[in-house]
Amino acid sequence: MIVSNLKTPYYSVIFTTLLTDEIAGYLETAVRMEKLAELQEGFLEIEFARNEVGITVSYWNSLEAITQWKYNIEHTEVRKREQWYEHYQLRICKVEKNYGFKK
Repeated sequence: MIVSNLKTPYYSVIFTTLLTDEIAGYLETAVRMEKLAELQEGFLEIEFARNEVGITVSYWNSLEAITQWKYNIEHTEVRKREQWYEHYQLRICKVEKNYGFKK
């Protein structure tokens, strides 16, 4: 999904991953987390690309909403499954400007 032009400012959480060979249950869990995040207060949208390097970007209306998502009980349990990751990085950014093109 390509994100629509959200009203700025808002926040993005950029989660990049490099997976291990031990990924049993990973894809199903990722889909579950996306659906769960959509129910979280303050959630705006999500986009992702899952290839050799995975990139998931979620958009939120506040830092408080991001913190609430971080401490969601089911999300907290999933974050403990480090066997899936060779490496991951999380970045939180404030989006000041957003524009694009759609044919």
